[in-house]
Amino acid sequence: MVSSVLSSYAATLGRLQRKARLRTLSPRQGLDFTSNDFLALANAPRLKDAVQSAMKRGVPVGAAGSRLLRGNHPEHETLEEEAAEFFGSERVLYFGSGYAANSALFSTLPQRNDLIVHDALIHASVHEGITGSKAVAVGAGHNDAGSFDDAIQRWRRKGGRGRPWLAVESLYSMDGDRAPLTALADIADRHDGFLVIDEAHATGVLGNDGKGLAADLEGRENVIALHTCGKALGVSGALLAAPGVLADYLVNRARAFIYSTAPSPLMAAGVREALRIVKDEPERRAALQRLVALLGARLESQFGIAPSRSQIQPILIGDNARAVRIAQALQADGFDIRAIRPPTVPEGTARLRLSVTLNADWSEIMAMLDCLAVTMTEHGR
Repeated sequence: MVSSVLSSYAATLGRLQRKARLRTLSPRQGLDFTSNDFLALANAPRLKDAVQSAMKRGVPVGAAGSRLLRGNHPEHETLEEEAAEFFGSERVLYFGSGYAANSALFSTLPQRNDLIVHDALIHASVHEGITGSKAVAVGAGHNDAGSFDDAIQRWRRKGGRGRPWLAVESLYSMDGDRAPLTALADIADRHDGFLVIDEAHATGVLGNDGKGLAADLEGRENVIALHTCGKALGVSGALLAAPGVLADYLVNRARAFIYSTAPSPLMAAGVREALRIVKDEPERRAALQRLVALLGARLESQFGIAPSRSQIQPILIGDNARAVRIAQALQADGFDIRAIRPPTVPEGTARLRLSVTLNADWSEIMAMLDCLAVTMTEHGR
């Protein structure tokens, strides 16, 4: 029996359960078709060796303070210098997570008279930052460059006097599709604005040397890119690549940076090695792209599903409860696939999110697809 003090929380959980939207924590088990460990670096021997080596030379596990106090470690600074060179940016700041970095960026850099135009499917961390921003924010059609341009023009006609900030993901986390970055960069230039590109799911996987889809744009004074470290790089944290003056502004004004304990110096050492692996071992990216191509061809021929042509492949189900049933059945058969439901995705678009990683080979992917075909039939509408 839930007490009256907790009854409203219990009632909310009950409503979520009736809508098949209740979230619970479950352990990892079975073959990996759900993680973002695309290059299988999270358990790579080179990463383990780098972390062990860092410990032997005295790098601490914890930072023990914020970056502005005693928490600033040489490993942080060396990582930022190496990452800036790798990505071609003037400066890089290392954050504890991509969520923290996006929250800091959007709550700090856009000014009171500015406009934030974000893609309709932008990550929740951007929305979190926007809530703390003094700028006006509006949504634009997904991957519709013209919609961004129209929003800026409407704002100008109504007296908008500041700068526009265009916020997109280079590769979207739930659909696996790509943003029209060249067109968006042209719009930012034309309107004297900034383009912020979240490279979370492209970093390490796409672009020359795994530098991401925005590699040709980085280094411009009006481009900011976010490279998360907990996905293809296999470690944790996030690298915010920006012009030096904006990095300095964040150090002085971003509350999420100023008042947070610094990321683990040991993880900074791990990220340094992950970037070296990405550069040294292009065969990982090549192997992943072969699996992506094979999966796409099989999905199209066997299921009539259009391939995303990226390592993220949605299987749209629609109904929340059916998506959960199918995912649970697949998990019971040894394939770790999760159901993604609103509000993470729009209403009516509950789905299975297939993640292609080097943790599963082609024979295992084929076995998963055979199981998926049977399971979707058994758990019909």
